Amino acid sequence: MTAIEVDSLFKSYGPVDALRGVSFRVEDGEVFALLGPNGAGKTTTLEILEGHRRRSGGRVSVLGLDPELGGRTLRERIGIVLQSAGLDGELSVHEVLALYGGCYPRALPADDVVDLVGLEGKRGARVKTLSGGQRRRLDLALALVGDPDLIFLDEPTTGFDPGARQGAWRLIEGLRSLGRTIVLSSHYMDEVQHLADRVVVLAGGRIVAGGSPDMLGGRARHDTVIRFRLPSSHDLAALPAELRELVQAHDGELVLRTADPTHVLARLCGWAVGCGIELRGLEVVGPSLEDVYLQLTEAGGDSGD
Repeated sequence: MTAIEVDSLFKSYGPVDALRGVSFRVEDGEVFALLGPNGAGKTTTLEILEGHRRRSGGRVSVLGLDPELGGRTLRERIGIVLQSAGLDGELSVHEVLALYGGCYPRALPADDVVDLVGLEGKRGARVKTLSGGQRRRLDLALALVGDPDLIFLDEPTTGFDPGARQGAWRLIEGLRSLGRTIVLSSHYMDEVQHLADRVVVLAGGRIVAGGSPDMLGGRARHDTVIRFRLPSSHDLAALPAELRELVQAHDGELVLRTADPTHVLARLCGWAVGCGIELRGLEVVGPSLEDVYLQLTEAGGDSGD
Protein backbone atom coordinates (compact mmCIF):
# COMPACT_ATOMS: atom_id res chain seq x y z
CA MET A 1 0.00 0.00 0.00
CA THR A 2 0.97 3.64 -0.41
CA ALA A 3 1.51 5.84 2.65
CA ILE A 4 2.12 9.10 0.75
CA GLU A 5 1.14 10.18 -2.76
CA VAL A 6 2.31 13.51 -4.16
CA ASP A 7 1.19 14.52 -7.64
CA SER A 8 2.27 17.74 -9.39
CA LEU A 9 2.85 19.63 -6.15
CA PHE A 10 3.33 23.39 -6.47
CA LYS A 11 4.06 26.00 -3.84
CA SER A 12 4.62 29.69 -4.48
CA TYR A 13 5.60 32.52 -2.16
CA GLY A 14 4.53 35.56 -4.12
CA PRO A 15 6.66 35.61 -7.28
CA VAL A 16 8.95 32.81 -6.02
CA ASP A 17 8.10 29.21 -6.96
CA ALA A 18 9.47 27.01 -4.18
CA LEU A 19 8.03 23.80 -5.64
CA ARG A 20 7.46 23.26 -9.34
CA GLY A 21 5.46 20.13 -10.10
CA VAL A 22 6.93 17.65 -7.59
CA SER A 23 5.57 14.07 -7.75
CA PHE A 24 6.55 10.96 -5.77
CA ARG A 25 5.15 8.06 -3.73
CA VAL A 26 6.17 6.57 -0.39
CA GLU A 27 5.19 2.95 0.20
CA ASP A 28 4.08 1.55 3.56
CA GLY A 29 6.96 0.33 5.69
CA GLU A 30 9.84 1.90 3.79
CA VAL A 31 12.43 4.50 4.75
CA PHE A 32 12.17 7.25 2.15
CA ALA A 33 14.83 9.98 2.03
CA LEU A 34 14.07 13.47 0.75
CA LEU A 35 17.35 15.21 -0.08
CA GLY A 36 18.33 18.62 -1.34
CA PRO A 37 20.53 21.60 -0.52
CA ASN A 38 19.28 24.56 1.50
CA GLY A 39 16.75 26.40 -0.63
CA ALA A 40 15.75 23.38 -2.73
CA GLY A 41 12.16 23.16 -1.44
CA LYS A 42 12.75 20.24 0.91
CA THR A 43 11.43 21.83 4.10
CA THR A 44 8.43 23.24 2.26
CA THR A 45 7.58 19.76 0.98
CA LEU A 46 7.82 18.25 4.45
CA GLU A 47 5.66 20.97 5.98
CA ILE A 48 2.97 20.40 3.34
CA LEU A 49 3.01 16.65 4.01
CA GLU A 50 2.76 17.26 7.75
CA GLY A 51 -0.22 19.59 7.29
CA HIS A 52 1.63 22.68 8.51
CA ARG A 53 1.65 24.54 5.20
CA ARG A 54 -0.89 24.92 2.40
CA ARG A 55 0.06 24.02 -1.14
CA SER A 56 -0.54 26.25 -4.15
CA GLY A 57 -1.47 23.38 -6.45
CA GLY A 58 -1.35 19.65 -6.99
CA ARG A 59 -2.66 16.67 -5.04
CA VAL A 60 -1.29 15.24 -1.79
CA SER A 61 -2.47 12.20 0.18
CA VAL A 62 -0.92 11.19 3.52
CA LEU A 63 -2.22 7.96 5.05
CA GLY A 64 -5.24 8.34 2.80
CA LEU A 65 -6.00 11.88 3.96
CA ASP A 66 -5.44 15.34 2.50
CA PRO A 67 -3.02 16.88 5.04
CA GLU A 68 -4.76 20.26 4.71
CA LEU A 69 -8.02 18.65 5.88
CA GLY A 70 -6.82 15.72 7.97
CA GLY A 71 -6.79 17.65 11.25
CA ARG A 72 -6.58 15.65 14.46
CA THR A 73 -7.22 12.35 12.68
CA LEU A 74 -3.97 12.74 10.75
CA ARG A 75 -1.96 14.27 13.60
CA GLU A 76 -2.72 11.30 15.83
CA ARG A 77 -1.13 8.96 13.29
CA ILE A 78 2.10 10.84 12.51
CA GLY A 79 5.22 11.72 14.49
CA ILE A 80 7.54 14.57 13.63
CA VAL A 81 11.16 15.33 14.53
CA LEU A 82 11.63 19.01 13.71
CA GLN A 83 15.00 20.66 13.10
CA SER A 84 14.45 22.35 16.47
CA ALA A 85 11.63 22.16 18.99
CA GLY A 86 10.64 24.70 21.63
CA LEU A 87 10.26 22.90 24.96
CA ASP A 88 9.74 24.19 28.49
CA GLY A 89 13.22 23.95 29.96
CA GLU A 90 11.90 23.57 33.51
CA LEU A 91 10.11 20.28 32.80
CA SER A 92 11.88 16.95 33.20
CA VAL A 93 12.36 14.52 30.34
CA HIS A 94 9.70 12.22 31.78
CA GLU A 95 7.27 15.09 32.34
CA VAL A 96 7.60 16.34 28.75
CA LEU A 97 6.92 12.88 27.32
CA ALA A 98 3.98 12.27 29.66
CA LEU A 99 2.55 15.67 28.70
CA TYR A 100 2.87 15.08 24.96
CA GLY A 101 1.72 11.47 25.26
CA GLY A 102 -1.53 12.69 26.80
CA CYS A 103 -2.46 14.17 23.42
CA TYR A 104 -2.57 10.76 21.70
CA PRO A 105 -5.17 7.99 21.99
CA ARG A 106 -2.60 5.16 21.90
CA ALA A 107 0.45 6.77 23.49
CA LEU A 108 3.37 4.63 24.55
CA PRO A 109 4.40 4.74 28.23
CA ALA A 110 6.79 7.63 28.82
CA ASP A 111 9.31 5.38 30.61
CA ASP A 112 9.41 2.99 27.64
CA VAL A 113 10.12 5.82 25.21
CA VAL A 114 12.85 7.23 27.46
CA ASP A 115 14.58 3.84 27.37
CA LEU A 116 14.00 3.47 23.63
CA VAL A 117 15.98 6.62 22.76
CA GLY A 118 18.75 6.04 25.30
CA LEU A 119 17.82 8.74 27.83
CA GLU A 120 17.26 6.41 30.79
CA GLY A 121 19.99 8.20 32.75
CA LYS A 122 18.25 11.55 32.22
CA ARG A 123 14.68 10.55 33.08
CA GLY A 124 14.34 13.14 35.83
CA ALA A 125 16.68 15.77 34.37
CA ARG A 126 15.27 19.16 33.38
CA VAL A 127 15.22 19.84 29.67
CA LYS A 128 17.40 22.94 30.06
CA THR A 129 20.24 20.82 31.48
CA LEU A 130 20.44 18.46 28.49
CA SER A 131 23.28 18.60 26.00
CA GLY A 132 22.60 19.22 22.31
CA GLY A 133 22.72 15.52 21.50
CA GLN A 134 20.45 14.66 24.43
CA ARG A 135 17.96 17.31 23.32
CA ARG A 136 17.95 15.71 19.89
CA ARG A 137 17.18 12.33 21.45
CA LEU A 138 14.30 13.94 23.31
CA ASP A 139 13.02 15.38 20.00
CA LEU A 140 13.07 11.84 18.61
CA ALA A 141 11.25 10.55 21.69
CA LEU A 142 8.49 13.13 21.19
CA ALA A 143 7.98 11.87 17.64
CA LEU A 144 7.59 8.31 18.91
CA VAL A 145 5.47 8.76 22.03
CA GLY A 146 2.17 8.70 20.09
CA ASP A 147 3.03 5.32 18.50
CA PRO A 148 2.69 6.77 14.98
CA ASP A 149 2.22 4.90 11.69
CA LEU A 150 4.25 7.51 9.79
CA ILE A 151 7.30 9.35 11.14
CA PHE A 152 8.94 12.46 9.67
CA LEU A 153 12.59 12.78 10.67
CA ASP A 154 14.07 16.15 9.71
CA GLU A 155 17.84 16.01 10.35
CA PRO A 156 17.30 13.58 13.26
CA THR A 157 20.95 13.00 14.23
CA THR A 158 22.30 16.55 14.09
CA GLY A 159 24.55 17.03 17.11
CA PHE A 160 24.91 13.31 17.81
CA ASP A 161 28.32 11.79 18.49
CA PRO A 162 29.22 8.69 16.41
CA GLY A 163 27.95 6.28 19.05
CA ALA A 164 24.63 8.09 19.40
CA ARG A 165 24.21 8.20 15.62
CA GLN A 166 24.69 4.43 15.42
CA GLY A 167 22.10 4.01 18.15
CA ALA A 168 19.62 6.22 16.28
CA TRP A 169 20.19 4.21 13.12
CA ARG A 170 19.42 0.98 14.97
CA LEU A 171 16.27 2.57 16.35
CA ILE A 172 15.12 3.66 12.89
CA GLU A 173 15.84 0.18 11.52
CA GLY A 174 13.80 -1.29 14.36
CA LEU A 175 10.87 1.00 13.57
CA ARG A 176 10.98 -0.11 9.94
CA SER A 177 10.97 -3.77 11.01
CA LEU A 178 7.78 -3.02 12.96
CA GLY A 179 6.14 -1.76 9.76
CA ARG A 180 6.45 1.96 10.43
CA THR A 181 6.90 4.27 7.44
CA ILE A 182 9.68 6.85 7.76
CA VAL A 183 10.36 9.99 5.74
CA LEU A 184 13.94 11.07 6.37
CA SER A 185 15.68 14.34 5.59
CA SER A 186 19.41 14.41 6.22
CA HIS A 187 22.62 16.08 5.04
CA TYR A 188 24.62 13.01 6.12
CA MET A 189 25.00 10.89 3.00
CA ASP A 190 26.33 7.90 4.94
CA GLU A 191 23.13 8.01 6.99
CA VAL A 192 20.99 8.00 3.85
CA GLN A 193 23.07 5.21 2.31
CA HIS A 194 22.66 3.10 5.45
CA LEU A 195 18.97 3.67 6.13
CA ALA A 196 17.03 4.63 3.03
CA ASP A 197 15.22 2.23 0.72
CA ARG A 198 14.59 4.99 -1.82
CA VAL A 199 15.77 8.55 -2.35
CA VAL A 200 14.41 11.62 -4.10
CA VAL A 201 16.69 14.62 -4.70
CA LEU A 202 15.22 18.12 -4.95
CA ALA A 203 17.01 21.07 -6.54
CA GLY A 204 15.47 24.34 -7.61
CA GLY A 205 12.00 23.17 -6.55
CA ARG A 206 12.06 20.16 -8.86
CA ILE A 207 12.98 16.49 -8.52
CA VAL A 208 16.27 15.96 -10.32
CA ALA A 209 16.76 12.26 -9.49
CA GLY A 210 15.18 9.37 -7.66
CA GLY A 211 15.79 5.70 -6.92
CA SER A 212 17.67 3.49 -4.50
CA PRO A 213 20.84 4.95 -2.91
CA ASP A 214 22.99 2.50 -4.88
CA MET A 215 21.47 3.45 -8.24
CA LEU A 216 20.74 7.16 -7.73
CA GLY A 217 21.58 9.30 -10.73
CA GLY A 218 23.12 6.37 -12.60
CA ARG A 219 25.59 5.92 -9.73
CA ALA A 220 26.44 2.39 -10.84
CA ARG A 221 27.64 3.77 -14.18
CA HIS A 222 30.03 6.34 -12.70
CA ASP A 223 33.76 5.72 -12.85
CA THR A 224 35.50 3.66 -10.20
CA VAL A 225 38.82 4.96 -8.87
CA ILE A 226 41.81 2.62 -8.41
CA ARG A 227 44.76 4.01 -6.41
CA PHE A 228 48.18 2.43 -5.82
CA ARG A 229 51.91 3.11 -5.53
CA LEU A 230 54.69 1.40 -7.44
CA PRO A 231 57.95 0.31 -5.77
CA SER A 232 60.98 2.51 -6.42
CA SER A 233 62.33 -0.10 -8.85
CA HIS A 234 59.47 0.56 -11.28
CA ASP A 235 58.10 3.74 -12.82
CA LEU A 236 55.04 4.70 -14.81
CA ALA A 237 56.63 3.60 -18.10
CA ALA A 238 56.73 0.02 -16.83
CA LEU A 239 52.94 -0.27 -16.84
CA PRO A 240 51.19 -1.98 -19.76
CA ALA A 241 50.24 0.52 -22.48
CA GLU A 242 46.48 0.12 -21.94
CA LEU A 243 46.92 1.13 -18.30
CA ARG A 244 49.32 4.00 -18.97
CA GLU A 245 46.58 5.62 -21.05
CA LEU A 246 44.28 5.72 -18.00
CA VAL A 247 46.68 6.54 -15.19
CA GLN A 248 47.34 9.92 -13.57
CA ALA A 249 50.11 10.62 -11.05
CA HIS A 250 49.46 12.60 -7.84
CA ASP A 251 52.29 13.02 -5.29
CA GLY A 252 53.73 9.59 -6.06
CA GLU A 253 50.32 7.92 -6.06
CA LEU A 254 48.92 6.54 -9.32
CA VAL A 255 45.20 6.92 -9.98
CA LEU A 256 43.12 5.05 -12.56
CA ARG A 257 39.55 6.07 -13.33
CA THR A 258 37.50 3.50 -15.21
CA ALA A 259 33.96 2.39 -15.97
CA ASP A 260 35.28 -1.18 -16.28
CA PRO A 261 36.96 -1.78 -12.90
CA THR A 262 36.89 -5.58 -13.00
CA HIS A 263 38.88 -5.79 -16.23
CA VAL A 264 41.29 -2.99 -15.35
CA LEU A 265 41.97 -4.30 -11.84
CA ALA A 266 42.56 -7.82 -13.16
CA ARG A 267 45.00 -6.49 -15.78
CA LEU A 268 46.83 -4.38 -13.19
CA CYS A 269 47.13 -7.14 -10.60
CA GLY A 270 48.08 -9.70 -13.25
CA TRP A 271 50.88 -7.46 -14.42
CA ALA A 272 52.10 -6.87 -10.84
CA VAL A 273 52.10 -10.60 -10.03
CA GLY A 274 53.94 -11.31 -13.25
CA CYS A 275 56.60 -8.75 -12.33
CA GLY A 276 56.80 -10.01 -8.76
CA ILE A 277 56.02 -6.60 -7.25
CA GLU A 278 53.66 -5.37 -4.57
CA LEU A 279 51.20 -2.55 -5.32
CA ARG A 280 51.42 -0.55 -2.12
CA GLY A 281 48.29 1.19 -0.84
CA LEU A 282 46.07 -0.52 -3.45
CA GLU A 283 42.56 0.86 -3.05
CA VAL A 284 39.40 0.51 -5.15
CA VAL A 285 36.76 3.16 -4.49
CA GLY A 286 33.38 3.30 -6.16
CA PRO A 287 31.48 6.56 -6.64
CA SER A 288 30.02 7.70 -3.32
CA LEU A 289 26.44 8.80 -2.80
CA GLU A 290 27.80 12.21 -1.77
CA ASP A 291 29.67 12.58 -5.07
CA VAL A 292 26.53 11.82 -7.08
CA TYR A 293 24.37 14.03 -4.86
CA LEU A 294 26.69 17.00 -5.34
CA GLN A 295 26.70 16.54 -9.10
CA LEU A 296 22.91 16.39 -9.19
CA THR A 297 22.29 19.40 -6.97
CA GLU A 298 24.96 21.60 -8.53
CA ALA A 299 23.28 21.06 -11.89
CA GLY A 300 19.74 21.44 -10.55
CA GLY A 301 19.55 25.16 -9.77
CA ASP A 302 18.24 26.91 -6.69
CA SER A 303 14.95 28.09 -5.25
CA GLY A 304 13.37 29.18 -2.01
CA ASP A 305 12.90 26.71 0.83
